[in-house]
Amino acid sequence: MRAEERGAASVVAVGIIGAMTAFAVALLALLGVFVVSQRAANAADAAALAAADAMSGAVAGVPCRLAGAVAARNGARLGTCEGDGAVASVTVHIEAVPGFAVSASARAGPPGSGAPVPP
Repeated sequence: MRAEERGAASVVAVGIIGAMTAFAVALLALLGVFVVSQRAANAADAAALAAADAMSGAVAGVPCRLAGAVAARNGARLGTCEGDGAVASVTVHIEAVPGFAVSASARAGPPGSGAPVPP
């Protein structure tokens, strides 16, 4: 082995380790956003169910106020809340990282109400 080639493998190893570290950090960030989006969907579902229950009279209270409280308990902020008959539609937001929020929407109501679900 010539003297000028000595240590070349160390440089390649450091480069590979750096690339793998960057890949792992990017993957963790992506998985974190996925987890937050699932939390937002769960919070939207729960908030819509709470509002629909209040609209039907099953639970006492103001529908959108209950939806906001349920969303807050799930770590979300209620964006919109609308009622049409016995059907409630809500949108919630969760801040994933500072300056970047994830949103989710949900509808809830009695069976057969609202728009038909496509097959």
